[in-house]
Amino acid sequence: MNKKLGKTFWPGLWVYFAAMALFVVGAVLFRNYTLAIAEAAVAAAVGAFYVFCRVRRYKVLQNFVKNSFNVPENPGGAETPFPMVLVRLGDESILWANEQFCKITGYQDRYLEQRLSSFVPKLTLDWLISGKNEFSYDVTLSGRRYRVYGSVVRADDPENTAMGMLYFSDLTELYQVRDEYVRSRPVVSIILVDNYEELTKNLTEGGISSLNARINDVISKWTEDFHGLLRKLERNRFLFIFEKRDLKRAMEEKFSLLEDIHEVENPSGLAASISIGIGVDGVNFEESYEFAALSIEMSLSRGGDQAVIKDRYNFSFYGGRAMEADRRSKVKARVTANSMMELISQSSQVFIMGHSNADLDAVGAAVGISCMCRKKGKKAYIVLDAENNAAQNLIDEIQNVPEYAQTFITGQDALLQADSHSILIVVDTNRPDQVECRPLLEAISKVCVVDHHRRAADYINPVVLNLHEPYASSASELVTELLQYAVEKADVLPIESKSLLAGIFLDTKSFNVRTGERTFEAAAVLKQWGADTVEVKKLLQSDFQNTMAKYQIIKSARLYRQELAVAALNSTTSRALAAQAADELLNISGITASFVLYPDEENVYISARSIGNANVQMILEPLGGGGNTATAGAQIKNTTVKEALDALIASIDSFYEN
Repeated sequence: MNKKLGKTFWPGLWVYFAAMALFVVGAVLFRNYTLAIAEAAVAAAVGAFYVFCRVRRYKVLQNFVKNSFNVPENPGGAETPFPMVLVRLGDESILWANEQFCKITGYQDRYLEQRLSSFVPKLTLDWLISGKNEFSYDVTLSGRRYRVYGSVVRADDPENTAMGMLYFSDLTELYQVRDEYVRSRPVVSIILVDNYEELTKNLTEGGISSLNARINDVISKWTEDFHGLLRKLERNRFLFIFEKRDLKRAMEEKFSLLEDIHEVENPSGLAASISIGIGVDGVNFEESYEFAALSIEMSLSRGGDQAVIKDRYNFSFYGGRAMEADRRSKVKARVTANSMMELISQSSQVFIMGHSNADLDAVGAAVGISCMCRKKGKKAYIVLDAENNAAQNLIDEIQNVPEYAQTFITGQDALLQADSHSILIVVDTNRPDQVECRPLLEAISKVCVVDHHRRAADYINPVVLNLHEPYASSASELVTELLQYAVEKADVLPIESKSLLAGIFLDTKSFNVRTGERTFEAAAVLKQWGADTVEVKKLLQSDFQNTMAKYQIIKSARLYRQELAVAALNSTTSRALAAQAADELLNISGITASFVLYPDEENVYISARSIGNANVQMILEPLGGGGNTATAGAQIKNTTVKEALDALIASIDSFYEN
């Protein structure tokens, strides 16, 4: 049967019949009636033969379908309760279809070959060719929704013709039930007034009651359109449960409650801000609530004033454009210092690691943690790449101090030394893909994190101790606060105070950006401990060649949106130079944000700075970057500068348009 099947795939003969008809008409025009009659007879014979072949072809196909695909034989022919169609995989032309398929698609067997795409436009056959037996998406035909299954068979002809039999299963009612189930799934959310303490500070009981009433009114007004359940759990925390069908509307509105709540102000003019944590797709209410709690934690670690959605796989962020307000507590710093000192004393070895290509802040914070270890009599090892870093001058000075002999080691050496009682303290980053040695992070079970960058979706987890403060200027500032509660002034070496102050200098651009009251307090403490600002300034100097290269980068910059400076380099440069150029661009009048792109092998790096409303962390986050509102960076793998520039421009446009 299969050996004869390939011969049934004859193309339509309409071209030949048309040519014969032209010959007959030509013979009549030249009054050669004998020739015309002969040609007409030949055409009729060929036509009869073609009809005969089509009838036989249909029977062969019908028998082939019945025998090859186990189609039951009914009195009315080879029919099944569901639509079926046989197609040739090479060009997707229809070879045979049953009556049910014809009804739902309008297909009719004609003399011309017809393509499957003409009747089922969104159905492709790539899945069938690749060996799958089910199409990934639903197909809608005549108002009904079908699931498409298929199988492949090859004819035993010389061409080894491949064919596919498609089966259309009508699952409309099942899909309707499934869709309603998905739309009615519960969404658990936690609404938190994240600056409640500041709002109610120094207010009377009457003032607090009035403020609470206004907050409750704004939240209740926003939630009433969702027809959900709103309950107040604490003075500044609400639980809101609604159906998933309404979540899309809230996302399209960019969670307007984030802006509406700003209308509520206390007598001193401080506007209220909230964080919304949403948990979806949990297997039960308990898991969805856990997702919502994680979302709230993520929102607060990114500065609050935003909505975060957590599903089974990832986080989604909305809002968060405002600059962070400092809500740190000195109590937390003291408790963290005590806990870290206890963990250090219980460990066999302490490894300290920052981000790859360590800068002054990462090295300064690491040195500060090393001071805490020395206080407890523990030898600390700082893990970094001696060849690829942005703080070589400082590292050279530190290595000349006897207390830091053989302190700096590579990630491979740390892996060989680590044991089950070792502890790893990560500073100046919270992302596992940015640490100096990820295998070391995965090998040590006890991990602490000290960081000031906004938390990304792929943060280091789990940790035994986490000091994550996006309101701080630098990791060095956070470590300085820990040192105040962990050591005495005499325990701090001059090089350690100098390193910490250099880290603060770097991340604040010499106290020009992201500085708060606690930043200057930390700097004052380091000054008392022996830090010399002149020596710190020398660490930030660059040589003549680097300075000229920096200004070449600035010269290549172009304006975008009248206030953004973008420099896209075609040749590689150092991370330090790119960062310095981005900083220098902000000194130009009218520039509120700067971006420097440069290639390095197959990757493209972006260094971004901001002193205006542009949140560079939010702009670079879709590109895989991170940081904070004023300082951010990104590494885009396997791309070109042009492609990275296009992606950056698209992300900038999305930030401003939304």
